[in-house]
Amino acid sequence: MCANYVPVTSGDHMLTFFGVERDFKNELPPEAWPLGFAPFIRRAPPGSETRRVAESGMFGLLPDFTKDLAFGRRTYNARSETVHQLPSFREAWRKGWRCIIPALAIYEPNYESGKAERWMIHQPGAVPMGLAGIYRAWRGPDGREMFTFAMLTVNADDHPFYRRFHKPGEEKRMVVILHPGDYDRWLECEVEEAPQFFRQWHGTLEGYAKPLPPRAPAPKRGKPAPPQDPGLF
Repeated sequence: MCANYVPVTSGDHMLTFFGVERDFKNELPPEAWPLGFAPFIRRAPPGSETRRVAESGMFGLLPDFTKDLAFGRRTYNARSETVHQLPSFREAWRKGWRCIIPALAIYEPNYESGKAERWMIHQPGAVPMGLAGIYRAWRGPDGREMFTFAMLTVNADDHPFYRRFHKPGEEKRMVVILHPGDYDRWLECEVEEAPQFFRQWHGTLEGYAKPLPPRAPAPKRGKPAPPQDPGLF
């Protein structure tokens, strides 16, 4: 299950790898966590000149029945086996509100050392990945509207690389990574056809330990904290 990742925010990367013209680099943070905002790509509305459009949404899908943003801490991942039936996700799934989540890297916990280590996972050359997701619009109690989204996951107990992650004895899960040639099919196919994309990714993935940087000391009153280099790669 993925709770933290590096989104694609560069306009050049969005255009080159996902065919959408949108730059989020100065708008969104360099890492995404539940309840934070990140880019996602959906099918363009009818009458558009393009097939895809990029939007900004909250990582953690919010169904109509909740009025609490914190609900998104439980809905940032959706299991492919139950996405069609769980109350939190089934309307988005039934209505075909599918999306692509552009990611440069994913973080997962590795316990091979005996304790949890944060690992960064990416494709060779840091080529962006398109992750399968679902999205929906949500209106808060104050009337504010925004998009929210969740990543889809599949079982990875037998995956040669991803089975190394998560606690020993627990089910291994991995995000659904789409082949670039399938992006439009994923966004546009009928709901009954969409489960064909629920499969493990068997392309090459690389990973290594990437601990969170230590917290900066609290700044003295009247002096702002210096900016930190995220050091993604």
